[in-house]
Amino acid sequence: MPPLPSFSDNPLHTRSDIIHAAIALVQPLHAHFSPGQALIRLPVSTGTHFDERAAQLEGFARPLWVISTLLHTLRSEPNHPDADAIRVVCQPWIDGMASGTDPEHEEYWGPISDGDQRMVEAEVIAVAILFAPDDFFHFQPKKIQANILAWLHGINGKDMPLNNWRWFRVFANVALVLVAGVSYDEVKVQMERDFAVLDSFYLGDGWNADGPWLTAQHQVKMEEEAVKTRRHDKIGPGRQVDYYSGSFAIQFSQLLYVKFAGGAGLDSERVEKYRRQAREFGQDFWRYFDGDGAAIPFGRSLTYRFACAGFFAALAVTDVPGMPAPLDSPGSVKGFLLRHLRWNMYMAEDYNSPQSVYWALKSLVPLALESNHPFWACPEQPYLHDLQLQSPIKLLPQPTQILCNHPKGSHHFMLSAGQFVAWPMKASAAKYCKFAYSSQFGFSVPTGPLIQQIAPDNALLLSRDGCETWAGKWKCSEATFATAAVQDEGVPVAKVQWKPWGDGQVIVDTCLIPPTARWPDWHVRVHRIQVTGEGQLKNLHLAEGGFAIDRVPSDRKMKVLPLLSDENFKGTETEGVYASGSRVLVSSKAGASGIVSSTTRRNTGSRSNDFAPATVAVEHEALKPDSNTNLMSQRTLIPVAKVEIFDLGPGEEIFLIMRVFAASSQRFKDMQLDERKADGIQQKWMDVPVIQFNGISERNGRDAIILDI
Repeated sequence: MPPLPSFSDNPLHTRSDIIHAAIALVQPLHAHFSPGQALIRLPVSTGTHFDERAAQLEGFARPLWVISTLLHTLRSEPNHPDADAIRVVCQPWIDGMASGTDPEHEEYWGPISDGDQRMVEAEVIAVAILFAPDDFFHFQPKKIQANILAWLHGINGKDMPLNNWRWFRVFANVALVLVAGVSYDEVKVQMERDFAVLDSFYLGDGWNADGPWLTAQHQVKMEEEAVKTRRHDKIGPGRQVDYYSGSFAIQFSQLLYVKFAGGAGLDSERVEKYRRQAREFGQDFWRYFDGDGAAIPFGRSLTYRFACAGFFAALAVTDVPGMPAPLDSPGSVKGFLLRHLRWNMYMAEDYNSPQSVYWALKSLVPLALESNHPFWACPEQPYLHDLQLQSPIKLLPQPTQILCNHPKGSHHFMLSAGQFVAWPMKASAAKYCKFAYSSQFGFSVPTGPLIQQIAPDNALLLSRDGCETWAGKWKCSEATFATAAVQDEGVPVAKVQWKPWGDGQVIVDTCLIPPTARWPDWHVRVHRIQVTGEGQLKNLHLAEGGFAIDRVPSDRKMKVLPLLSDENFKGTETEGVYASGSRVLVSSKAGASGIVSSTTRRNTGSRSNDFAPATVAVEHEALKPDSNTNLMSQRTLIPVAKVEIFDLGPGEEIFLIMRVFAASSQRFKDMQLDERKADGIQQKWMDVPVIQFNGISERNGRDAIILDI
């Protein structure tokens, strides 16, 4: 992608910088307007599951996140230095609003029908009217006002998915009440019904699921139904908590509801509830962002790019007193937002048209704030490392994740236990079901069925047909949490049970252990793999990967990373692949990524009940997956442990212990300034965590991680 002047070269530090960036992002769209300026179609030949008129409406609507806030700037600051440029860039959207809502115009958007993509864009249009009521409504002719009112009103009474979409109708009705003069009583019943659905998604501590949460009771019923129907692919509720429910939609929408409804004295009890939830959510959401603004890629719709920072943007424009540290000052909120704008990512879904990416412009809504507002007037505050030092490992039970940013380590990532999506989505298991997600190394998505194409970073895959097909974690039980002990430290652990195959022939219990002060660059995964029943399963292949890492050598004369031995491995100063029987490490310009495995086995049926080394064949390699499988690096290697277990029988238990090492090169270089981090990568890699659990003891004494699974 070629650089975009005034955006790619923009320092993104001041309000003026953000205004110039916003103009740079939307100005090129002028060339792709329809004649009546109600539609935008970018010249990219990709399609969506919804109709093309709706896709082109999406192109018109999504830039309104900044168009409306730029127009708001003009109303409050008519003599702004960029006033002329703002007027020119915004005018087509004012004209297009009239064309698109006119049923007699050839570019009419069409009425909103059941489950229609137009519902999504109705929210953007409604918020635009709320931010710039004069330009988009009051200064329009009466006929156009009536058309706008009728089009928005058409969302009421329609069937709508049970997810964040309910907010789209809420905002359509807020705009009707606060701008178009519709009686609140006329739409209150519809709004209350939608709020009842949205409130049912609430999980606690400010967190919302993006739709109904699969309970343990409902899971039992679905499994019973699967036995009867012999089908395990039924679409239904899952356990999904991601940036959608955090920044893309739910928390973002709650905050804007506080701004507009609260500012109008409407629905004061709910407004205060959402303020409280914002404070609770803000206690930990910042942990998904590193000191350079990098967010941990996770979940769907990563094509929305810097919309991940939408929560910070909405917080900036909304009055929420008493926010907890580190979001307790405008300068700190500003820092989290602007740092993230200076960092980015990409991915697309079936519902993403070429125009969808402009959803990212949600994160620019602070343009509505005047230049003398504290958000713009105060300096951007740095990332609060002191607060991170106080709680470097934090369990968040609602999203079933453990956020890891250990000050003695050099990697920002999270462990994820119990999420999954049960409806069709591209590579949904890769987006929700991996064990770990990193802001430094991203994650990989499959391109085909073979192990190199699946790209199994941070995933355990199993095959019972000789590696012809593979299965991994998808639908799973509800996660549970416990504590592991090492020396005088206790760390949270997350546990989850899952079945690679619906017939239950194999059951896996996974325990995820975060970094500790003793081993800050490692996390550990312990898998108990149970073989059930009198089936025909005689052997089992397992493959598990660490973090995918860039494999392109710094030295352009080298085509591939070289193989390293004990003699020529010098940590981050040496790029290459270091492998032995029980371990493999990849060291490159991006840092280091490695995995160390061990396996034990016992039989709880007719055989001895004692633990013993498994009858296995073990291989460790730097797997070379297909190019372009990783979100951040085009060409990667994945440190992978491959295990084959022979002579299986009913009642077998295999314990697979994976110790995963990762260090970001930039983070490690920064940490060399701290004398406490004097050990090099090589020393850290050779100092492997020791585990004691369920009667298995690798080493006696206090210098071990002790847990029960």
